Amino acid sequence: MLPFCTVGLVARTGSELVLESLRRVRELLARRNIDVCLEDRALELLGESGESFSQEQMGSKCDLVIAVGGDGNILGAARTFAPYGVPILGVNRGRLGFLADVSPDEIETSITQVLNGNYTTEEHFLLEGEVSVKGVMEVPCALNEVLIHSAQMPKMLEFELYIDDAFVYQQSSDGLIISSPTGSTAYSLSAGGPIMHPSLDAIVLVPMFPHTLNSRPLVVPGDSEIRILVSSHVGTNAKISFDSQLEFEIECGDSLIVRKKRERLTLVHPPGHSFYGVCRSKLDWASRVGDS
Repeated sequence: MLPFCTVGLVARTGSELVLESLRRVRELLARRNIDVCLEDRALELLGESGESFSQEQMGSKCDLVIAVGGDGNILGAARTFAPYGVPILGVNRGRLGFLADVSPDEIETSITQVLNGNYTTEEHFLLEGEVSVKGVMEVPCALNEVLIHSAQMPKMLEFELYIDDAFVYQQSSDGLIISSPTGSTAYSLSAGGPIMHPSLDAIVLVPMFPHTLNSRPLVVPGDSEIRILVSSHVGTNAKISFDSQLEFEIECGDSLIVRKKRERLTLVHPPGHSFYGVCRSKLDWASRVGDS
């Protein structure tokens, strides 16, 4: 296991619970004499003066990033730190915590184990999109999902779906969710998509309220190139969101291309982490007495 000599701290602002956990993490790192890089927002949350860093600067300096907050905090950090190869450890101060799996009452124990080299890692691929907005090509990415829907809700969107340039179908629906395995327990799950183990090399496409009884979620190979062409005759533009954090609007006749991003995100987990255990805990799956 690699030692973590420089650790970055990122945090969501506006919560006393986040602030309390952020202080505990920082104090723990200080006791270990580990160099700490505070993100701009984390320093502001602590109410301190001193040197702070953008996430891009942290990407070239840090061996590990600890994200204090909810899964949304990790989604934002993933887009920045994945290209730098910096692993992320999440401290959960959100609602569910599928990705941020260190609970507040285990901060000292779990982070100490990680710093001592007792941890596992898990790779997650991101989805990369190509979106042309007013003649400018944007290439944003998402850890969970890319969503395309009508820009004029509740009006339906009509589009054609192509996978590796092969025509799949034409559909009228509220939209389409293109999800990675990581995102299969997020918006995709709410729309009736399957739960996928994060190690799977696959992408799931989940229609949103399709105007047909025969449309079902479709799982395709992870190396597929997915193209969605918005029909030009219906007069409805489309909105595209990446992890519900980045949003773009495209016009009728334009297309969205989605593929797997080359760089992957590495998540760090304390000992005992289990994807199925997380599902049991977060999704209220029935469990037997004695199950780990």
